[in-house]
Formats: sequence, structure tokens, C-alpha cells
Amino acid sequence: MPIPIVDSHIHLFPDSHLPSLAWYGPNSPLGSQHCVDEYRQATSSTPIISDSTKPLYLRGFIFIETDRLSSVEESGHGWKHVLDEVALLARVVRGEPIDGDQHRYVDRPPCLGIVPWAPVPGGAVVLERYVKKVKQAAETDDVWRKIRGVRYLVQDKPSGVMLQPEFIDGLKWLGRKQLTFDLGVDARQSGLWQLREAVEMMERVYEGVDEKDQVVMVINHLCKPNLRLPFASPESTTTHPDFLEWKTLVTAMARYPTAYMKLSGGFSELPPLSPAPEPDIKFLVERLHSWTDAVFDAFGPDRVMFGSDWPVCNLGGGGNDATWRRWRTVVEGVLERRGLSEEQRKGVWGKVALKAYGIEIEGL
Repeated sequence: MPIPIVDSHIHLFPDSHLPSLAWYGPNSPLGSQHCVDEYRQATSSTPIISDSTKPLYLRGFIFIETDRLSSVEESGHGWKHVLDEVALLARVVRGEPIDGDQHRYVDRPPCLGIVPWAPVPGGAVVLERYVKKVKQAAETDDVWRKIRGVRYLVQDKPSGVMLQPEFIDGLKWLGRKQLTFDLGVDARQSGLWQLREAVEMMERVYEGVDEKDQVVMVINHLCKPNLRLPFASPESTTTHPDFLEWKTLVTAMARYPTAYMKLSGGFSELPPLSPAPEPDIKFLVERLHSWTDAVFDAFGPDRVMFGSDWPVCNLGGGGNDATWRRWRTVVEGVLERRGLSEEQRKGVWGKVALKAYGIEIEGL
């Protein structure tokens, strides 16, 4: 039986929107168009086949906000650019591009879900007002139904943001409204303190809340661990203090049944790959397996989902023509090494993402 892939983490932005990206600058390595056409090229440059008996095919993607210029308060241009992004995705879903969108409708991988930015630190009152604006930007019910959750990127924020009472209040509001929250922290570049703070934040968010009202928290990119630690053998990783603390904190995050982890972002944390020659996939799987084993041990295969982090993955993975295929092949190797059943693999490739984000697709 064919196995459908749901890519749980991609970003899209046309040239015309580059000035509205918070991280954009004249020398930005991602400072060019990355829209649906480029994604289609990245995912179709080589056959997406694992072997002759278990073909993989791309069923669609979940869009994650791209860190636009924004502020928690609406005043000025605080919400303008993030709502423009929602409008862009609405046009992608409807197949109605305008001048400057630079995407075509034909043969596009379908957008299965949208996770826009949201002013979570503003608390429930601000969030409720903002989400009404998102619904207006979506315009149609078909697009609004694809808004599955929100993200407020904390990896570049100062210490204490996640523990503010308004932030906790905002996350609890999301749970009551059946909206997910994508948690983006960065252990390698920002520090393990972010994971410590995230664990404390989760304790406060989930304490005393019935499971039906708990926010589904989708943790991005394995928490961006330091995959550049000196590697001589798996033991050189598993005895390193950074790994041991990362593993302890990730295991603490997994205590909550509505927390999920994305198997994504690896090429941003590993030493960079070149476009050619092809990398040694078996070696990459070996280098990753202590980290991926810790994630599967903590969350179980029913709470781990595949994601590419396209186009960010291109920076470390060898470029748009190679990276998506390479990461997919690495993940295949991880799942094979882990010894997952075919049903468990179907979960990681797509079903877990659909469950976490509350997406229903006929036949899946």
C-alpha cells in the first residue's frame, strides 16, 4: 500500500513579501522567492519512492508562519504583515494568485493546514481579537477551516517570555478554542535554558486543565539540538552533558499527552552538506540516532511527525534540488533503524500530523 507523506512544516513567501520578513536583509541566504512552484520543484526533482513495495507520495503540506515583522499590539503595522500572510495563503488555497504572488495553481501540492503567527503574549483578550481578524483575512469557510493553530516564535525572545502570565493565559485560551500551538525553541544557538523555560511553561499551562481543553503543543525541529557535537561514535554523544540535559528536558516535555514532536530541522543543526557529492545517508542516520532514539523513547511513534522545514533546510542540506529528497531519505533510514511497523511509519509520515492538527482527509 502506498504511504502518504504530510509535510508538517514548510514556509512560503514570494519576492514581493520579502521586505515584510523580520529576518530579511540584503545578504540573507533565503532572500529570494520561496513559493509553491519552488516547493513543487524541491519535492519532485527525484522520484519519491522508498522501495518497490512501499512507495511514498506527497499528500500535501502544513504551512507554518514565516516570522513577519509584527508586534503583540495591533497599533501601527503590528498585525498588517502577518494578516497579509494569511491572505496570501488564502489565495494559494483558492488557486487565485495575484500579481506578485508568483505561484501557479496547476499541479500544486495541496495546502492541508495553515498555522499563522499570533500575539500569544497578549493573552486571551488580545488573541480573541486577533483571531477574528485572521478569519476575515481567510475570507471563505474553506480557507478558515484550514487554520489549525498558531505560532509565536520564542527562540529569539528574551528569558521569561514563556512564563509571563499573559503567555500562559493565551496558551490556555488556544486549548479551549481547539487551536494548536507550534513551539519553536533553539537549544544549539540560544541555549538549553530555553528548554528549561519551556518545560516550566508546559507545567503551568497543563496544570489542572482537563485533557479535552489542553492545548495541543507541536514542538518544532527536535528543539534544535546541538547536532554538531564532536562525533566519534554514538557513545561520544550519549555521554556528553549537552545531550544528557537535552534528553532530560525533551523527556519532561513528552509527559503531556497533547504534546507532539516534529522530526524536522536536522540539516540546520548538522554540519552543512554540499550540493555534490551525495552524502553518506547511513552515516547521517548513525550520527542522528541517539537524538532520534531519545525522541521516540519519550514521545512514542504515535506523537512524532515528519517535517522538512523547507526552505530553511536548503541552507544546510545542499540546495533546493537535493535537500528535501535527502531529508526524506534520512528519515526513512531513521524509521528503518528504529524498527517501526508499517502502520507506525504511516503515522510518522502523515497520520500523526493530521491527528495533532485536527485535519480530516478522506481515506487517511
